[in-house]
Order: sequence, then structure tokens, then C-alpha cells
Amino acid sequence: MEPVTLSTGRLLMRTVGPKDTHTVYEAVQDPDILRWTTMPSPYLYEHAESFTEQLVPDGWANGSMFTWGLFLPEGEELVGMLGLTMRSMSSAEIGFWGRKEHRGNGYVTEAVLAAARWAFVHLSIDRVEWRAEVGNVPSRAVAQRAGFTLEGTLRSALIHQGVRRDCWLGSLLPSDLSLPSTAPYLPAPSGRPDA
Repeated sequence: MEPVTLSTGRLLMRTVGPKDTHTVYEAVQDPDILRWTTMPSPYLYEHAESFTEQLVPDGWANGSMFTWGLFLPEGEELVGMLGLTMRSMSSAEIGFWGRKEHRGNGYVTEAVLAAARWAFVHLSIDRVEWRAEVGNVPSRAVAQRAGFTLEGTLRSALIHQGVRRDCWLGSLLPSDLSLPSTAPYLPAPSGRPDA
């Protein structure tokens, strides 16, 4: 698939390439990004090159991962990054980070909603999952503001810097954004777990 550019009220969401390598490298030097994401630490320039020149274009080309840089349209200043990784034919996992100087402005939440809507409509996705290491409160706040339902904690579900860690899990469905699903959804009845 060719890379898709999306626009929101305040952002230009476009793929990143070689011209963005230095900007991505500088942004990821933020200790908070390295603490909460599964990127290599220390994050070297070669990692940024591999990301912008190989990982991102390959993901779009083979349909396995769709990555956008989140830019302010005037001057194209990078405010964050977002990716959707396909987990099955009908589900994807979303991941994101925001640059320190742009956190708290709602940019990432805006981008999460745009990417999810695009996936539901254009990829026929029926579930977008969000996962974050337990304790990553900013990521959880973005997921909640975007309308994700928090489903629980998965024990030992991710590896970060060589250590297995628990993570929170949430989901967003097309119906959460008033969109149709590709298949009918029948939620479990509420009440007792053995009902």
C-alpha cells in the first residue's frame, strides 16, 4: 500500500522518511520516550535511520504497519509519532509518543482518533488495541480521552529493556466512533461472571 496522509483540525499526519531521520533521532533522546516505549536505549542515529528508511516504508509496502509522523502543518514541526501494527486481519495495535514540548495539547489524542477512524473505514478493522506498561499514566490518559475501554492488566505481556512487564490493555471498536463493524458484535451480558 502507498503511504496515506491524513489531516486533522490541527495536524498533518504523514509518513516519515530520510528527511525526517535527524528530527526523529533528536525527539527520541527524551528519557520519557525511552522509558515507556520499546525502542532501543540508548537510541542511536542508526536506529533512527533504520526506522525512517526501512521499517516505516516496508510496513506501508507490505501492509504490516502504518506509521505517521504528527506534524504541525505550518512549518511541519514534528509533535509526535503514531503507528498501527496489524495483529490479525481485523485487528491492529496502536502505539504513539509525543514530543515533550508538545505534550498536554491533545495532539496525540487527535491523531489516535484519526488513525483509528481511517483503519475502521479503509482497512475494515474491527478492533484497535492499546497496550502500555503499567504505570504509563500519560499513555493511559490519551487512550481514555480517545474513548478506549480499559479491559484490564495483562501479566508479563511485554518485554522492555530485557525485562518482562505487566501492561494495561484497552480497545476501541468502530461502534465507539459511531461506525459500522464488518461483522455483527454481540457483547457478553453484564452481571455475574458465571452468568
